[in-house]
Amino acid sequence: MRDLALEVYFSRWRSVARHDLTSSDSETLGLAELLEMADAEDLRRWETVQLGYTDPRGSLWLRETVAGGYESAAASSVLCFAGAQEGIYAAMHALLGADDHAIVVTPNYQSTESVPLGLCTVTGVALDPARGWSLDIDAVAAAVRPNTRLVSINFPNNPTGKLLERDRFDALIALCRRHGIWLFSDEIYRLIERDPSTRLPAAVDAYERGLSLGCVSKSYGLPGLRVGWIACRDPGVLRRMERVKHYLSNCVAAPSELLARIALKAGGAILSRNRRIAERNLARLNGFFTENDDRFDWPLPDGGVVGYPRYKGADGVEAFCARLVVERGVLLLPASIYRSDVAPTPDDHFRIGFGHRAFSAGLEALKAGLRQEVFGTRRAG
Repeated sequence: MRDLALEVYFSRWRSVARHDLTSSDSETLGLAELLEMADAEDLRRWETVQLGYTDPRGSLWLRETVAGGYESAAASSVLCFAGAQEGIYAAMHALLGADDHAIVVTPNYQSTESVPLGLCTVTGVALDPARGWSLDIDAVAAAVRPNTRLVSINFPNNPTGKLLERDRFDALIALCRRHGIWLFSDEIYRLIERDPSTRLPAAVDAYERGLSLGCVSKSYGLPGLRVGWIACRDPGVLRRMERVKHYLSNCVAAPSELLARIALKAGGAILSRNRRIAERNLARLNGFFTENDDRFDWPLPDGGVVGYPRYKGADGVEAFCARLVVERGVLLLPASIYRSDVAPTPDDHFRIGFGHRAFSAGLEALKAGLRQEVFGTRRAG
């Protein structure tokens, strides 16, 4: 597998960045703040938590809590991981072999492409920026082969914030069902859509061969807990993923399991707070892009806390992002981070995150950079 471009970029630039506008997670919580949300039962657990090994599948009470977020899942349908990244790795290794073929929708989080590429033949199907980053289901159908075993999707999408239209989602399910294909659905931004009425069903609920990837990192703003999960109705697939997991983390840390359960049970309050923060920041961001529409195209994201604007400057997005972090300490993710080995990707976009309270300070630094012409393109005012 090639280097994980995101982490390489962070290693290079985070030490000089004063304003991280790349963040893909929501505003986080402190330990004391989260424990204030715990009920009496979980507080007792916290006071007596033992720091030994936990159930490799995830503690029963955590899996029960996770399953409560789905319509068709029980605790036995859930396998917990040390973060969503581990879940991606385990699922791809459990489902794909050298004789298989996978279809991956791009742009995406790199692991959902690179891990399958290390296992089998992969075809990419690109979201179309000219059509609001929507997915062409006919293009997915055209990519299906006799040995196609898996389709991988991510909605709300990272980095575009696109939420697939419901009719297209239903058509994708029908396509997968017709061919007996597994649908791996990265749903880590689910529950934080701008309009909850547009929320898609979880893949595990919509399709008997659906795998729903979730975590507390993004929508809940708790990446430091390193708790993710996959919900799947097929016991055989769950067992295969568990065997892969035995070679990885083996189990989730006991304190993290309990804190994740507290967060999920208090999810209504946490998610409402995070939506409010994102809405305020998105309004500021919309104003900025409206004022600078000669420099940027801004497709409004449907969900999550990231967007993927187009930079129209003659210097190019890579130079734009590099000068911005050097001159102003503002960190953005240029299009090269989302380069794909299996599908064409645009080279003039960048990712910006708007899920944190500190966002406004970073936006002001970005505005100052444009005003002072640090990017070499002259403009008035």
